[in-house]
Amino acid sequence: MIRKILFAILCNLIIVLHAQSHLEYDGWLNIELYHALDVHEPQKFTPRGNITITSLNSGASSVSQEPLTVHERNQLRKLAEENRLYRLEAHVLEADGTRSKFLTSTKACALTKSQLADVLWVSLDHAGSVTAITQSVNNGNTNNCRDLIARDFEALDEFNTDVYVKPMENAPIPDTASFIQKMEREREARERGETKDNRGFFAKYWMYIVPVAILVLISGATNPEGAGNR
Repeated sequence: MIRKILFAILCNLIIVLHAQSHLEYDGWLNIELYHALDVHEPQKFTPRGNITITSLNSGASSVSQEPLTVHERNQLRKLAEENRLYRLEAHVLEADGTRSKFLTSTKACALTKSQLADVLWVSLDHAGSVTAITQSVNNGNTNNCRDLIARDFEALDEFNTDVYVKPMENAPIPDTASFIQKMEREREARERGETKDNRGFFAKYWMYIVPVAILVLISGATNPEGAGNR
């Protein structure tokens, strides 16, 4: 009975925490974006734009990004031609003043084929804090990317970015009330003698049989000479 009570308390606590994490948090985020375009200096990140998420619950956001310069287009073209990664760095400022940095990447060729259309997924934990920022693009066929770039690269001008806020998915909540009621009904039925134990002999008494069997095996293993004399 004590175990069942403790189990019920634990499950109710989980339910309360679940409800609080789902209802209480909302806020805003500011995300500064930087990208690495230089093949020869892969650790050099330059500004790309800024994203403001005005509500974590609704996912409402505004995106501001500068057009690519001629030099930046040429750098991106070189990344794509050499089948390199386009790397993006996100600097996050949360409503409570917390700052964090996340790194994500995608194929430069795929980004070019998508006409600079990408998606940023902002993942949150149960308290509404950012746990990851991930970039994705339409993963089409990236074969012969050099030919595509040579033909259409001049049309690439500005990033077209969609932002999606992804809260942490909550696990299913156990039905503790039904479980406890079931346990009580089974206990009452046993007390009234309405249930029978139809298990086999080994299923009933395995906790006694197994230790004896282990002791017999250990005794045989530690006395090999006695077993050989017999």
